[in-house]
Amino acid sequence: MVRKALSAPVRFYQKYLTLLGFGSCRYYPTCSEYAKWQIETNPNLFSALFASALRILRCNQLFDGGIDYPVISCKPFSTTSRRCGDEPVKIRYWFVPQKGKCRVIKNTFSKGPSC
Repeated sequence: MVRKALSAPVRFYQKYLTLLGFGSCRYYPTCSEYAKWQIETNPNLFSALFASALRILRCNQLFDGGIDYPVISCKPFSTTSRRCGDEPVKIRYWFVPQKGKCRVIKNTFSKGPSC
């Protein structure tokens, strides 16, 4: 509930204020998308807000920009077997392990399992 309330201003900004032409982000994903991913996936909400604020402060002419995916702490992944005919799982984010942390990458496609 708190996460939805915190991501609402970000969604409002993405939907309405970006149409007015407020600058362009130097990073991929954009700073607003980065903040949304942090709020949705980071287990520690304070850490998510802090990382988002640092990212917004880095989005200026003094930094090069580039590709910068959110990094969060994560638990080891469990492997569960799925049977044909089961309800397809909707994957929203890929979590790529990196030395005790995970890099969050947005899913760009959705396809159910093939039987």
